[in-house]
Amino acid sequence: MRVTLRVLGPTAPGNRRRTSDDDGLSTIEVVILAPVMILFILVLVAFGQLVEGRGALDGAARDAARAGSIQKDHGTAIAEAKRAAEANLADVCSGPVSVVQKSAGFEPDTLFTVEVSCEVRGLAMIGLDIPTTLSATFSSPLDPYRRTA
Repeated sequence: MRVTLRVLGPTAPGNRRRTSDDDGLSTIEVVILAPVMILFILVLVAFGQLVEGRGALDGAARDAARAGSIQKDHGTAIAEAKRAAEANLADVCSGPVSVVQKSAGFEPDTLFTVEVSCEVRGLAMIGLDIPTTLSATFSSPLDPYRRTA
């Protein structure tokens, strides 16, 4: 009984790589899916900025109402409310900050209500030029011991 061993080289017919119809499919998947994934991440970041802008606007309205409620006269109250809102929203808004008094008058034992609004950056970072104007309203009672000087 004789056993013959055949050594197959790289070009031997039995050592050929089998080809299939799936060659290069993973490359195509990466080329198609990579931009989609990057766009998805950018959209998440843009909506995150909108959420952060909403929180910043709520805080600015609170601070503006409080800053106005401790002033002694109406003109100073509006000026201080605007200054407080602008300081809070300096890096959040892409345009001017609007502060409007929503309460009637400036009498003791009433509420000082302001509405703060501005155009927030957000979707512009991904190329969507959609103006996103957010607003927030807050009320603060007029302090009975407010400034007298």
